[in-house]
Amino acid sequence: MEDEMFDQIVFVFHNLVSWVAAGAMVFGGVVPYIPQYRDIRRTQNAEGFSTYVCLVLLVANILRILFRFGRYFETLLLWQSIIMIVTMLIMLSLCTDVRTATELNTKRRSFIATDSKDEEIRIPKRLFLDFDWSYFWLWSRFVDYMQCVLAFTLMAAYVTYLFLDSALFVETLGFLAVFSEAMLGTPQLYCNYQNKSTEGMSIKMVLMWTSGDTFKTGYFLLTQAPVQFWTCGLLQVLVDFTILFQVYYYSRYPQKPVSHTVSHTTSAKAL
Repeated sequence: MEDEMFDQIVFVFHNLVSWVAAGAMVFGGVVPYIPQYRDIRRTQNAEGFSTYVCLVLLVANILRILFRFGRYFETLLLWQSIIMIVTMLIMLSLCTDVRTATELNTKRRSFIATDSKDEEIRIPKRLFLDFDWSYFWLWSRFVDYMQCVLAFTLMAAYVTYLFLDSALFVETLGFLAVFSEAMLGTPQLYCNYQNKSTEGMSIKMVLMWTSGDTFKTGYFLLTQAPVQFWTCGLLQVLVDFTILFQVYYYSRYPQKPVSHTVSHTTSAKAL
């Protein structure tokens, strides 16, 4: 009787741990962006956050979803990718609104060329997608980011459909997906290096990155996920620790004076 009760307790505990782990996998990647989102909304300053982080995660998760058509992996990871894509679009929307509000005298930039009569916009008539590459991912409207993401998704889906029977293509697609995600922290790393400061970046976000990536990598190892997943997970943890070192270094050896006034007028440079 006692053995049966003990087995039931172990079974319930095992299910509870499984559900907690599943929830952490699906929503854990989103949690780090909550404090960053709140900081940007509160200060109306997005200088410390690089929107290229959103670009990296959008590309990585779109490719990961396409990879699943060629090689099956857990449904939890699929939902994780979908939720992360939605989260990054929300972050982009906020950062675009903040940049537009702080750059009133800046010419509007768009993903798709238009012929507008608005003197403020001043975009001459050009061919479709004939945009200035120097302003790539620095557009003035959220709809331009949506158009770019949609165009990339359709193009990647079409190429995947053509080469889905190729094992080499599928494995390469999986590698690109997880390698892109492994490079998640590099735009923020470079942004901090350019600014010679981590001001405006949420340290809570980076700490959550580190703990989440460590947990995720361990999860990949325990569940015997494809090798691309856990090798790039280790690289991601390394980048996270490098950013934490930047936090220590720039706080211990300041490279520029802290000025909130300047931050607001130059917020779009980091975007």
